[in-house]
Order: sequence, then C-alpha cells, then structure tokens
Amino acid sequence: MATLLAIGTGKGLFLATSADGRRSWEVSGPHFPMTGVYAVAVDKRRGTPRLLAGMTSSHFGPSVATSDDLGASWREPDEAPVAFPADTGATLGRVWQLTPAGPAEPDVVWAGTEPSALFRSEDGGLSFQLVRALWDHPHREQWGAGFGGQAVHSVLPHPQDPARIVVAMSTGGVYRSDDAGASWTPGNTGIRAYFLPDEWPEFGQCVHKVARDASNPERLYAQNHHGVYRTDDGGRSWTSIAAGLPSDFGFPMVAHPSRPGVIWTFPLVADAQRFPVDHRCRVYRSTDGGDKWEPLTVGLPEGAFYPSVLRDAMCADDGNPAGVYFGTRSGEVYASRDEGDSWSLAAAHLPDVLCVRATEI
Repeated sequence: MATLLAIGTGKGLFLATSADGRRSWEVSGPHFPMTGVYAVAVDKRRGTPRLLAGMTSSHFGPSVATSDDLGASWREPDEAPVAFPADTGATLGRVWQLTPAGPAEPDVVWAGTEPSALFRSEDGGLSFQLVRALWDHPHREQWGAGFGGQAVHSVLPHPQDPARIVVAMSTGGVYRSDDAGASWTPGNTGIRAYFLPDEWPEFGQCVHKVARDASNPERLYAQNHHGVYRTDDGGRSWTSIAAGLPSDFGFPMVAHPSRPGVIWTFPLVADAQRFPVDHRCRVYRSTDGGDKWEPLTVGLPEGAFYPSVLRDAMCADDGNPAGVYFGTRSGEVYASRDEGDSWSLAAAHLPDVLCVRATEI
C-alpha cells in the first residue's frame, strides 16, 4: 500500500508519494504551474480514484481539473465547470473547497466558492450547478468578507443521510440543510463574533474551518476567528473547547477519519499576530473531543518558527494508524505516520502551501 499526498500551492499542485510506510517521499510537479490551487479532493468511491483540483490562473481564471490516473494526466473542460448563472450578476473568484458526497451518491461532488456559494456536480466533478437556495438566502447580502475573502470553505455532507449537509463560510457562519439544499438554516448559536456590535448574532461569524467526527455525525468541531468549538447536535448549538489550548485563534481543524473524538489544530497568537504561539511549531491534538489538548512537537523545528498554517493546509489520511500532514506558508510540508506523535519533513522549498489532501492508494 502506498500513500499519495496532494499539495496545493500558490504556484501549482505538487504530488508526493510514499511507498515505504510514509517514511520517505518522492515529490513531482508542479502541475498547473503558476496557478493558485486552493482546493484538492480525492474521490475513492469508484474503482479508480479521481483527483480533483480547483485552481485559479491570473490569465485564464478559475477552473476545476480531474485526473483518473493519479495525476499522470488531467482533464479540464472546455467550458468553465463552475460558473454563476448570468442572472446572478456574480463572477467566480475561485473554488475554495471540493468535497465528494457520501456513498449513497457516488457521482455527486460539492464545491464551495468565492463569493460565498455552493455548487453541486452530478457527474463526478466535471460540471457543477449553483445551489440556488443558499445563494438566494435572505442573509446573503449581509455576509461579509474575511481577511482572505468571502468564501464557502467547509462543505460537510452527512455520511448516512444525503439530504443533510452543513456548510461554513467566512464571513457568515455555519448553515445547515436537511432537505438536500432546498432550504438553509443558520447554525451559529454559541459561536461568538467579538468583532460585531452584537457578539452573539444569528449569523455573521467568521468561521475558519469545520470538521465532522469520525463516528458521531452529529458532532462537529469548528475553528473560529478567535474561538474553538464543538457541537453535538449537528450544528444547532456550540460550546467552547478552547480551554487547554495556548490560543483560540487559528485556521485548520482536522478530525480523525476513523477514531472518534480525535482532532488536530495549529494555534496562532491572534488575528493581529498570525504567528505560532511563542514562535514555536506545535500541533495540538485532543483525543476526547476537545476536553483536553496536548502539544505535539517531536521532529518539528525547535527554534523560532514564524509561518502560519492555512485552513485547508492540514489533513489526515485513511491509513492505520492515520497519517497527519500540514503545510506552511513558507513552503514546508510535515508528515506524521503515527497520528502526530512524531513528525518528519516530507517536502521543502515549495511555494506558499494552500491545501493538502492525503490518502492510501
């Protein structure tokens, strides 16, 4: 069994493979050179895995490409696969998220975009249609743009019920649908927005990333713009799990693919100081749903460390034990083959790392 690690950067997509149990890596690329690759997905619901890459070219604009041979060749449609209908008056900025649906819908892929919108594909990611109910939601005109833009960056289909889906955006917050996207309800109770006059609004929170628990689909974890939270009711209400972390600010939130209650994050000092706390490279892990946290440092740089880790630049693979990965804005990618207990450098001197995705192949 080998492992594939897809690394989206500000100047293209790099693919790293390991055939020795994630001890060493061979890196190829860049694919799509000089494009920003903000979203990567690996769809393993068929016999042949499909890679999907959402890239943005300063010349050609945004697009989505697919590969059915693990990146040896790529297909990009002649027509823009993700585009707003003319009557919306909107123009696609970039694709921020690509997420395959559950096993009951083997051809469905979701895309979260900037400006904040959700698109659905029914042909495995070759073409997408706008989910009008979210775009036409009466709150949309009040959704703002965070420091990185206005975007739907977390798309979480329910693993057993295709009608249920959760999305999160910056800014706007968490929204839930129980009818396959025909209607949407904000799910932000308990998430604080300190930067608004009403610190506990119905919507308007700047959620950075949301992840779903491995065994309990009603349990979600959120890294907010100052705040780390858990919900046990599918997003209807949230409670803080920031105690035990050195800071409640950061971007990624990763849930273990098979072990319940196991999550990872990478804290930064604050919104005005986007450096690792104490200028130390530390991943934090919880094994009990966020009740307690522990720093993970073995194999990580010991000296002063300043790069940040973006919301999709951390992931876990589906191995046993799970591999965990994160990429930095200074172009390093670190890998753990033992769920974070120890780390090694998988790639270095890459462009700004925007996203990582990994899987066994």
